[in-house]
Amino acid sequence: MTGIELYDTLTGEVRPLATREPGKVALYACGPTVYDHPHLGHARSALTYDVLRRYLEWRGLDVRHVANITDIDDNIINRARDEGRTESEVAVEWEDVYIDAMARLDVLDPHDRPRATEWVAEMVDFVTRIMAAGAAYTTGTGVYLRVGSVPRYGDLVHRGLDDLRASAGARVEVDEDKEDPLDFALWKAAKPDEPSWPSPWGPGRPGWHIECVAMSLGILGDDFDIHGGGNDLVFPHHTNERAEALAVGRSFARHWVHNAMLNIEGTKMSKSLGNYRTVVEMLDEHPLNGRAFRLLVLQTHYRKTMEVNPELMASARTAVQRLDALARRAKAAGADHDQGTGRRDEAAAGAFRTAMDNDIGTPEAVAVIFDTLHRANAALDGSAEDAPTLVATVVELAGALGVAVDAAEHGAGDGDAVIVGLVSKRQAAREAKDWSAADGLRDELAAMGVVVEDTPAGPIWRRA
Repeated sequence: MTGIELYDTLTGEVRPLATREPGKVALYACGPTVYDHPHLGHARSALTYDVLRRYLEWRGLDVRHVANITDIDDNIINRARDEGRTESEVAVEWEDVYIDAMARLDVLDPHDRPRATEWVAEMVDFVTRIMAAGAAYTTGTGVYLRVGSVPRYGDLVHRGLDDLRASAGARVEVDEDKEDPLDFALWKAAKPDEPSWPSPWGPGRPGWHIECVAMSLGILGDDFDIHGGGNDLVFPHHTNERAEALAVGRSFARHWVHNAMLNIEGTKMSKSLGNYRTVVEMLDEHPLNGRAFRLLVLQTHYRKTMEVNPELMASARTAVQRLDALARRAKAAGADHDQGTGRRDEAAAGAFRTAMDNDIGTPEAVAVIFDTLHRANAALDGSAEDAPTLVATVVELAGALGVAVDAAEHGAGDGDAVIVGLVSKRQAAREAKDWSAADGLRDELAAMGVVVEDTPAGPIWRRA
């Protein structure tokens, strides 16, 4: 047992994370369909599993993280047709945009990033096995899984077949040739001017759900530990993935983890409402926004709807600046020497671990970090001996959640010489007790977008 408990969507309860192999975690998290800019919802999901992975590793577990790329899909086909390009050209362009945006958010690259088009042979083989098990049939439009042949098909969404059928008209594309409205495509028959691959049922392309089954089981093997994704994927995507594996007697994910969506200024994000935000737009607005958005994600439990608005982003930026200010104070005071040595405040680390072990309780874990930051600042004010250890603890625990703490001093960039001169003049005025001149210089610096922090070791400046 890992000592970590996670909410499991399948069982509907928080339960211990018992891994397939002691000390190891096999994690599969659904990745994007690449045809447009990633939005803030994509960012929240990616950060959820980045934080989960980082924490598991901080706890000493060996994690293998797989996150796929869906590089063939109706949206990709339509964009390629509209732009007069190939589907591959569209997918490659937007995959690069996605990966670059995630890098700017400091999301770790997965250990494996399989692309659907690279796994078509394995998908054909999987569909063949489902057909051989009698759990699928063919029509003029493709190959369909017979959901009625899969025991407890709706368990992941906690609904029975009759209940799901009652709402199938609104959720599932109507096809008169299907045996059941809930039956879904394993293989789609080729259409004119669309990419296709050969198969025993004629040329076509894989259905969305079979892609993730083939890739997750192909890389991680049966009975892998965690399957993650946004809660919008519970039905039909994850429900249908699970059904495909069960149809051939494969043991699928041990634990299902799903993150909630987000609202922009109190409303669900939507292009039609004009509140659709891309990751690149958010990152370009302020140099601190990458770390601030991560902190905002952490301040909301992953299973709760997250709110994003300008005020919350500004507050998160201020919190990031507090972390950086502590690091600069420690560096200026020579109290940063415990970092990287393994020395830490064990009471704080224990409280952090307790919060995170309880279903990745990041809001409580963040509270522990900032309580420790407050204690570290108090220790620096009083030149206490435990200041270096407290500072190191803040840096370590923040890092365990992927929040980098920046103590870098400003170099000789444009305008820095002028700023340094004004800071020096202000310090001289303070030492001469010329408070009026010192306040005037502070105002002049503030007008330039510069914040000055007065510390026992002398003034430290940063751009706001």
